[in-house]
Amino acid sequence: MKRILLFVIFVCYLAGSFAQDFQCQLSINAQSIAGSNREKFNSLQQELYKFVNDRKWCQYKLKTNERIECAILINLTEMSGAVYTGTMTIQLQRPIFNTNYKSTVLNFQDKSVKFTYEEGAPLEYAENSNLSQLTSLIAYYLNIFLGVDFDTFSLNGGSPYYNIAQNIVNLNQTVSEPGWKSYETGQRNRYWLVENLTNATYSKIHEFLYKYYRLGLDVMSESVDVGRASILDALRDLQKVNAQKSNIYIVQLMVLAKSDEIVNIFSEAPEMEKSEVIKLMKQLDPSNSSKYNAISKTN
Repeated sequence: MKRILLFVIFVCYLAGSFAQDFQCQLSINAQSIAGSNREKFNSLQQELYKFVNDRKWCQYKLKTNERIECAILINLTEMSGAVYTGTMTIQLQRPIFNTNYKSTVLNFQDKSVKFTYEEGAPLEYAENSNLSQLTSLIAYYLNIFLGVDFDTFSLNGGSPYYNIAQNIVNLNQTVSEPGWKSYETGQRNRYWLVENLTNATYSKIHEFLYKYYRLGLDVMSESVDVGRASILDALRDLQKVNAQKSNIYIVQLMVLAKSDEIVNIFSEAPEMEKSEVIKLMKQLDPSNSSKYNAISKTN
């Protein structure tokens, strides 16, 4: 009995030692595929959930409350044999220090999802090999999540994970599936996302993430004015990136995720800050200029 108890304790210790890095909601929607075996998609969803949440992805040992919160929704629209086509909605959230608030860091859709999956086949992945288009897709975005999340806590903290994502892109340059190559979809795909994040020309995007979160939102529970000033400085960095080359993919994604939050943050700001942030956001997001007028209408 004593040996059994010691074994259970040992197994529990090991489970804690290899704790997951992600707290990821993963779901598959195949409603558009008529007459297909729904159980097959339920099984694949369960396997992908385990692939993401039970695997060690991060080089650090994260505590339970430090696991990265994200969501991946795969919407399948076509099926031809074992080949599936669809879209993937990507969302990354970050809890803000000393609050119950969770800020959306990324929230966008990959419209170029295509992979082959045989029912019951194992989900294989190796960092330096392209074993499966599906696992390459998932691993790519998990490393983007890690990189962006670590950037929000320390300046350039996400670099190792961007490099892994870049390697996944390199391994997929000869595949027939879309989304991996520089000439596809007008510089709005996986190739350009990681290119923007690893290109030294756009280094201020990492300063933006650090200032916006660690020096900005994380500070606002103690000093709203200090935190908001750092967020404004972060937006200046984002505009500097935009001035180097307008409408690059990563800037578009940051604006898409943050626009409503920025309106809320600066609605109670001094008039001088309001005026500057409205000007900045209209430059960054000209197609939604009218949205930012709401900032000036709030006292």
